[in-house]
Amino acid sequence: MFGQMRRQVKDCIAGTARTTLQRPHPPLTHFPHAHPHVWHKGWSKQPVENREGLAYGGNANHRPNKPYQDHKRRSNTQPSGAQDHKDANIYNILRKRTQSPPVVFLKTHKTGSSTVQNLLFRMGEKNRATFAFPHYTYQFGYPDKFRAEFVDELPDGYSQYDILCSHMRLDVVQLKQVMPPNAIYITILREPLQTFESVFSYYTTTVPAFTLAKQTAEHKSALSVFLESPDSFWDPNEPGNGLGKNPMSFDLGLNSQQWISSWPADLTLLEETFQLVMIAEHFDESLVLLGALLNLKLEELAYVRLNTRSPQDVTPLDDITKARIRAWNSLDVLLYDYFLQVFWEKAEQYGLERLNREVALLRASTDTIRQKCVARNGVPPGELEDLVRPWQSDSVTILGYQVQGNLTKQEQGFCIRLVLPEIQYHAHLYFQQYGRDMRAVPTE
Repeated sequence: MFGQMRRQVKDCIAGTARTTLQRPHPPLTHFPHAHPHVWHKGWSKQPVENREGLAYGGNANHRPNKPYQDHKRRSNTQPSGAQDHKDANIYNILRKRTQSPPVVFLKTHKTGSSTVQNLLFRMGEKNRATFAFPHYTYQFGYPDKFRAEFVDELPDGYSQYDILCSHMRLDVVQLKQVMPPNAIYITILREPLQTFESVFSYYTTTVPAFTLAKQTAEHKSALSVFLESPDSFWDPNEPGNGLGKNPMSFDLGLNSQQWISSWPADLTLLEETFQLVMIAEHFDESLVLLGALLNLKLEELAYVRLNTRSPQDVTPLDDITKARIRAWNSLDVLLYDYFLQVFWEKAEQYGLERLNREVALLRASTDTIRQKCVARNGVPPGELEDLVRPWQSDSVTILGYQVQGNLTKQEQGFCIRLVLPEIQYHAHLYFQQYGRDMRAVPTE
């Protein structure tokens, strides 16, 4: 199926990727045109296993409690002439640099995780990293918990995976069977009220509980109808309802249906496993801490916000709606509050003044790159080329970016990758690694 979806990209983009590597490194030409009737974003047809609580193994305590304490501070000064040289190298997508450690990124839903994944895709492509890709499509059997068997085989001649960052539901024991023991584990959380509103909006036609509320709603919003009586729509035994309650807890492998006695221990185990839980409301601060863990320069942390909805698809939340979302997602509130405190503890270890200083530098660097790369933001899908058009949900409009036209081939290759949607980038890297297109989930 994916082979029939190829399209040829401009020759200037192809020129940026035709570099002699140990494995095939094709131009940006192998991208599927996602279609909602082919497979839904974030979902597969595989059944959910009825497993509660967390599955953890091994000893996570070998990781340092203060990973930022001894990290070398970045210099704020540049030798004479070095700035011009640095600016020229920003857009080099395949230059040699210090290798980052292996990374596991738990890509949570509607938290800003696509933006982080894009950064990891760019980092991995630059480093010629070996990605742990799903055997089918671009997610690991979701909403089933992760299993090692979901991962495609290692390419010939390679001894380990370097990056795993596709959608999954957490099972650390299984992850440790796939990733090296020195892998760094990171994820991202978002304020629960905004997360649930976004999840509901994006998956109205995918999560059965949301769909029932939509069918019932007449002159009210489907979200308000659902929240008036969520238990009347939400069936905990329906596999597709995983994101219908406490979606972040669900992604993290926790019991997301109700509080159970293992929750305190589960939170402690999560804290021991993840060296960084990024916070969407403090995204730039999170990126600086991420850069310290992965040995990334500030310009390598540049980003644009991906997978954003049209403002018309965002539901305003009044006080009553907020209270109802908070009550329905009480475990996500607990999860977020817990790791928000952990985040600021890590920020203090890093040094708040140092963090603020580097956030300012990151924003300045990112603004410069955005001005160089982006001609228009918030572009409707109908005005975008296939290469940079985001996958569209049945219920919302996802906006994208138009890249500047007055760029060199090298700059254009970098800038397109900066704005490249998840499915297109995933397909490109998969073909680059295996020399074949992604597999679709088999139809029954």
